[in-house]
Amino acid sequence: MKRLRWPPPPDGGPRSSGPGPSGPRSGRPTLPMPPTQLIETPHGGRLEQLVTGVGEPVTVFAHGLAGDIAGTRPLGSGVLGRRVFFHFRGHGRSDAPPGPWSFADLADDLRAVADRAGATRALGISMGAGALCRLLAQSPERFERIVLYLPAPLDGVRPPVAEARLARLLTAVESGEAALVAEAVEPELPPAVRNTPTGWSYLRHRVEQLLTDGLAPELDTLWRAPAVPDESVLAAFRGPALVIGCVGDDVHPVSVAERLAGLLPGAELQVYDRPTLLWTHRKELRERISTFLNAE
Repeated sequence: MKRLRWPPPPDGGPRSSGPGPSGPRSGRPTLPMPPTQLIETPHGGRLEQLVTGVGEPVTVFAHGLAGDIAGTRPLGSGVLGRRVFFHFRGHGRSDAPPGPWSFADLADDLRAVADRAGATRALGISMGAGALCRLLAQSPERFERIVLYLPAPLDGVRPPVAEARLARLLTAVESGEAALVAEAVEPELPPAVRNTPTGWSYLRHRVEQLLTDGLAPELDTLWRAPAVPDESVLAAFRGPALVIGCVGDDVHPVSVAERLAGLLPGAELQVYDRPTLLWTHRKELRERISTFLNAE
């Protein structure tokens, strides 16, 4: 099996076997990052955010663990109105207050950004979906319409592969070694994309972002308690919800998405047949999310 090499070749792709510069370039290109801003929050600390688009409605996007604004933006590319992307504490340029942290803290981050922007709709990815659920458990009327994309478990019990992946990534970021960081984020790429120009471009962005901004070790404390202590309270959210899961994702079991869809009275469940959706089902995924969030 071919392994990635670091640093990547200057021409953006492998020199020997495998797709070269003329190989397929489909997949998830990285969007260029416009200037972001740091905003103050009512609970103290600053959060980094990016606002795109104009008008109503306003949708807030909450990334996943070790994710970033650039990696989240493709999910909102077809959504109308203003789109507000931000970094949770310990990510990007956002502050990292002393830990330990909980999903209640992440819910405070999400609420602060959403309230400041006047957001009425929200999309949460993995950890961000957990923060969104925690916020809805506290304030079920806060959003009119939500998307839960590859939701993380809410009971505080993570799959062993997820725990191992986070530990490896935190160690790699702490080392400051680009090659170690690249190896830690490689599982985010489907095998067919690794060692292709598109894969190298993605890895460059991720490695540069993680080495520049770092990743707070306090993130490892989030799962010491359930994201939502009593999941049954989520039934109080009466708005439309789109829950997206997929088969074969060891980090995001499809059973979690199925359970959430059963808890939310107005939920629609979409299950895909294979993981790495932003690579394998990018166009369909964008259209499904934008159609749902653009609805009146």
